[in-house]
Amino acid sequence: MIEIIKRPIVTEKAMRNQEQGQYVFEVDPHSNKIQIKHAIEKMFEVNIISIRTARVKGKIKSRFTRRGIQRGKTALKKKAFITLKQGQSIDIVGGAAGAE
Repeated sequence: MIEIIKRPIVTEKAMRNQEQGQYVFEVDPHSNKIQIKHAIEKMFEVNIISIRTARVKGKIKSRFTRRGIQRGKTALKKKAFITLKQGQSIDIVGGAAGAE
């Protein structure tokens, strides 16, 4: 379960969506929606209405060093957009969950 959910994504856009009961998490790229739903419901003790996922491709990066140009690629990431039942919330900063 802990391996499925890597971390919550805390950006301005994600924080704005929290008012409507939507939260964004970075998850394991090989996990599916059912596994994500069970992991979040067990971890935060909330009821999930819907889950949307998005795969974010890795970026190509390059840097100049003494040995020449080093090229590489960042890893693939997967985001899960979680919509909770009305009246429930997740405290991302404190890590505690509960219904209001």
